[in-house]
Amino acid sequence: MPEQSLHKSLRTVHIWSLAVGMVISGQYFGWNYGFPVAGPLGMLIAAAIVTVFYACFIFSYAELSTSIPAADGPSAYCRRALSPFFGFLAGVAVLIEFGFAPPAIAVATGAYVHALVPALPASVASISVFVVFIGVNLLAVEGAALVELIATLLALAGLALYYGAALPHVDLSVFSTAHGAGEAWVGGTSGVLAAVPFAIWLYLGVEGAAMTAEEVRDPRRDIPRGFIAAILTLATSTVLTLVITAGLGGAAGEAADNPLPAALAGVYGATSWVTGGVTLIGLCGLVASLHGIIFGLSRQTFALARAGYLPRPLARLSSRGVPVWAVLLPGLFGVICAGSADFADALIVLSVCGAILMACLSMIALLVLRRREPDLPRPYRAPSLVLPWVALLLGLFSLYCVLTETLGRAALPIFGASMPLTVVLSGLLALACLYYLLVGRRRFAERQGDDPG
Repeated sequence: MPEQSLHKSLRTVHIWSLAVGMVISGQYFGWNYGFPVAGPLGMLIAAAIVTVFYACFIFSYAELSTSIPAADGPSAYCRRALSPFFGFLAGVAVLIEFGFAPPAIAVATGAYVHALVPALPASVASISVFVVFIGVNLLAVEGAALVELIATLLALAGLALYYGAALPHVDLSVFSTAHGAGEAWVGGTSGVLAAVPFAIWLYLGVEGAAMTAEEVRDPRRDIPRGFIAAILTLATSTVLTLVITAGLGGAAGEAADNPLPAALAGVYGATSWVTGGVTLIGLCGLVASLHGIIFGLSRQTFALARAGYLPRPLARLSSRGVPVWAVLLPGLFGVICAGSADFADALIVLSVCGAILMACLSMIALLVLRRREPDLPRPYRAPSLVLPWVALLLGLFSLYCVLTETLGRAALPIFGASMPLTVVLSGLLALACLYYLLVGRRRFAERQGDDPG
């Protein structure tokens, strides 16, 4: 149907800015929850493992996104390689990843705003920023992409300011086990495993730019170029952010939702222009990710509805080519979570669970497609099949870390009640599978003109 065709207007720079922008908030908060469980050295080891995982994953994912340039991304790959059910499951994984990430980012945004304007409650700031960027995502895609590009560039400038101001004061002895091994590496191997989910936050969402594949002018060229530039940008900033923040003493004490300004305040003071500048520009990183992930979430919701998995009204486009209901309904869910959750760490863990499940399913889909459809046009091929295998194995390892070290020990404080994350995640997956069996399978079959699969 013509009204369900997205407009092609994005280029390499937009893919790069969306991929980096969706993740850049991970440099400003979230990863630091790994310091208390692993220490600075343990967190650095966890980040190194995750960097290898995402580097292998993104080079492999670029092959899938250029071979099958569809807005539903992992859902389309798994549907073609495995079955309609696994396509639905991959879509649900992305909805979990991108559904819980924005409220986590909004909670941190509220903390940054509250640091600048103490009279404004953090929860009010979180909700307000969320609502504003739901409105931005109702603009045409060109306007939304321009906002993302500007916010991403400002966020990178903020990191550059932080690095430049902090480097002369960094003390690398915090990584040494010769003096205080218990502080440098907390919990040994178990600490590293517990830190892996928070290290994933440094890269979580980078694949979301592929969900704009139908809006890219030349996906065969622009998507791999944008992805490769993004992963190199993020890997560089990850090393600098971890080392510098720990070197300023940011690994000591309780984790904060604004770790970069808090670390600088120990050197320059909370009222200095440097601390205030990083706090202010840091908001650009947070809103870049908030905006980018809301954008990706809306495209995933739209594509799943268009395929028949979700109710059809979610696939309706406005006159500007925007999936309005796919922006508004997930946005409402995010506003509720952002306004009622006390801390971002539980939301991060849930989002990470969705990201890992999506990554593992995508790598399985790539390996199956290589075997079943060797003649499928692949404008970009992963340099070696070793990469998806490594990504899959590290993805399964990461899933093990989350399930054994984090998920069972955490709870989501919402509306005054504490709900175990195991209950939240298993409940979401059970409801999704029940919906597919009762409704989604039939709707998908009707939409595709096939028998239920």
